[in-house]
Amino acid sequence: MAENGLPFPIDRITSLAGGAPGNSLARFPRPLRDAAAQRPFLKAYLQALPIEEIGIPEYYPVLSRSLQKLHAPNLIYPIKQGLFIHIYPDPTGERNYYIPITPDLPVVLNGLMTEIDLHLLDWAEEIGQAEAEDRAQVFLECLDRICTTEPTLDGSAIHVSPEQLEAIRYLTLRDKVGLGVLEPLILDSYIEDISCSGMGPVFVEHKIFRSLKTSIVFSTLDELDEFVVWLGERIKRPVTLRMPIVDAVLPDGSRINIVYGRDIAKRGSNFTIRKFAEEPLSIVQLVGFGSLTYLMAAYLWMAIEEGLNLFVCGETASGKTTLLNALTGFILPDAKVVSIEDTPELQVPHANWLREVVRDMAGGEKSSSVDMFALLKAALRQRPDRILIGEIRGIEGNIAFQAMQTGHGVMATFHAASVQKLIQRLTGNPINVPKTYIDNLDVVVIQSAVRGPDGKIVRRVLSINEIVDYDAGSDSFSFITVFRWRPEDDTFEFPGNRNSYVLEEKLAKRRNLPEARKREIYQELEKRARILERLHKKAGISGFHQLFKVITEARKQGLI
Repeated sequence: MAENGLPFPIDRITSLAGGAPGNSLARFPRPLRDAAAQRPFLKAYLQALPIEEIGIPEYYPVLSRSLQKLHAPNLIYPIKQGLFIHIYPDPTGERNYYIPITPDLPVVLNGLMTEIDLHLLDWAEEIGQAEAEDRAQVFLECLDRICTTEPTLDGSAIHVSPEQLEAIRYLTLRDKVGLGVLEPLILDSYIEDISCSGMGPVFVEHKIFRSLKTSIVFSTLDELDEFVVWLGERIKRPVTLRMPIVDAVLPDGSRINIVYGRDIAKRGSNFTIRKFAEEPLSIVQLVGFGSLTYLMAAYLWMAIEEGLNLFVCGETASGKTTLLNALTGFILPDAKVVSIEDTPELQVPHANWLREVVRDMAGGEKSSSVDMFALLKAALRQRPDRILIGEIRGIEGNIAFQAMQTGHGVMATFHAASVQKLIQRLTGNPINVPKTYIDNLDVVVIQSAVRGPDGKIVRRVLSINEIVDYDAGSDSFSFITVFRWRPEDDTFEFPGNRNSYVLEEKLAKRRNLPEARKREIYQELEKRARILERLHKKAGISGFHQLFKVITEARKQGLI
């Protein structure tokens, strides 16, 4: 369905099977040689590399963000299911290559896969009856009956070499269980987005190396159309000329959008997959990335712990959902949480979590659809302690403020680049929140993808703001910016120090601090910041679930 657009001739790899000379493995780093000794296809790939042009790649079992500083990365790292990825430098292009190293690369199958498919028809009933989670194992068992690496006289099995068998097993699972040529990209936890913008290469957004072009290339429009139709059938949301646009969720939670047909996509059919992280980033990991400080995290911790209402706002791909996910770890552990989303992206560590998702019926069956407005109304009858909304876009925002008005804690993301824009959209059509309700929203976090002092794109909390009140006489809203990012040196200011409305007038009162002692709340803020920093730097606790568990235990013991 797609070509392998390697930046060097693929016959450099396949010719090695015929005895052609290749690079000596002794020239590669020992960890890479050790990995190649276990995986013959990796060995063949290394022997075929044009190292006289690109140099010798390094091997990294685990990638770190410090590798972002590499000007021309040339490295190999492992991913799931024993596969490898080569970040291959391209000095002439604006993007480096992302090359999946897979068992089929060095192997010539000469029509074997077609023959295998015919034999698999004999096991169709057994395969069809298998549960989804068992299907891969059933396919492997069938292949063991169909193929053999031992000589056979009666022709009861197809004789293949060990290398061919490994390639057959990989390709069968890739195409029958996985997402075909995209499967290595799905298996790579460092990939955030996969996109095909038409005929040509597939692109990925990498957590470390940002935008890369893959070696997966659709060279004709017909080839691309065929793959997109196959992809729609694979995810059980077929695309047709009558219904050319499909949005769906993959089994791992990743979001996929498909646009089919050249009449609406002039460069050819296209698709985008937004990967789903297996474990969300924790708040201390975001601090480590420079998105905010421990003091800012402590402030949000205290606000969320006391049930205050909070919106994370920003533009597309600014990191809103990533931050909201991290903040769920601060919700009281015994709380009942209801999340409402268009597509499932939120991850909550709590046991008592109701996860509800919009149902958008194919074919436009509106009577069977369930939108966010309906889900949010239903959530109010479920007596939640916290309501999480994936993104407020329409009239469900009005219901969210009614929920705040009746004492339900609400956290949500919202597409707005400033507090002013947020209020403007909330009070206008189609949301139409009454202006007198706006101060039910306590905290607004503005998140953005910005250019840091070194010129690279980074995600930062631009500000944390407190909504104070609405003055009907002047028809104006007042708010306080308690934290602010300084773009000139990539640091954060705390203008709300000894001047925070939320800390002094809300949190201090909830802790029964008298008026004369309300500023003691700042001592608690600094204490929480030290706790987070100590857990992160001294105790080495950084994982999302790990941090939630430690904070929960500390609360049980009365340490917080």
